[in-house]
Amino acid sequence: MYLVQAQVHPDHTYKTDRMAQEAIENKVIVITGASSGMGAATARRLAQLGAKVVLAARREDQLKQMAVEMGKNTMYVLTDVSKRADMDHLIQTAITTFGHVDVLWNNAGIMPISFFEEGKVEEWERMIDINIKGVLYGINAVLPHMLSRGQGHILTTSSMGGLNTFPSGGVYSGTKYAVRAIMETLRKEVGETIKVTTIYPGTVATELGHDITSPKVNALFGNLDALPKMDTEAIVNAVIYALSQPGNITVNDIMLRPLGKTVN
Repeated sequence: MYLVQAQVHPDHTYKTDRMAQEAIENKVIVITGASSGMGAATARRLAQLGAKVVLAARREDQLKQMAVEMGKNTMYVLTDVSKRADMDHLIQTAITTFGHVDVLWNNAGIMPISFFEEGKVEEWERMIDINIKGVLYGINAVLPHMLSRGQGHILTTSSMGGLNTFPSGGVYSGTKYAVRAIMETLRKEVGETIKVTTIYPGTVATELGHDITSPKVNALFGNLDALPKMDTEAIVNAVIYALSQPGNITVNDIMLRPLGKTVN
């Protein structure tokens, strides 16, 4: 038996970064949920690669700080994705400012999970408004523009909870299963010209889940703090991989989770 050890050429990382930069430079990329976590980390990296980044979220102080930090090819639009008018305004502002939109990443989402018997109906409705309607409003706002240009890329963050549910995750998983169905159908309808990518992350070290109010969930998971988590860099790399493919290649699904015992 022979043991073969792979060696990475010293300039491999440089070549990879250069290829990513060539693919991403000057692309106009709109990101919802951009004020923290996966969205913020990815936005910063895309700006470093030369993209023109449009940041969208509800927390203006954080957006303003990021836009200043990231430089002249970055702008922000205060956006509540659960409002159709906000999403229409976001896309139109990006087009007015930069001329077009190459990429929309529907990344905004919330996860106040709870058990059905707790009856947290308002939290269920908020998840539906942001996790499902926000995605639909984003698609509706940008798709006519992309179809008229004959090109574009729509990414959406689902979850490993969109592939497998767990106790207390019924409504959250329901919204993320819906995202899976929406994006798969979108691919079948427009995939000949528009790239469609769905990202299914496991637990990531972000603010997601910090809005959990269920005593039962907190007792069971410790507010998710005890679970293995991925660094946001894992998602950054996944998004860059999807965006860096040649024009005739589309990455439809990316599933990634932390090593170790997870909820789903």
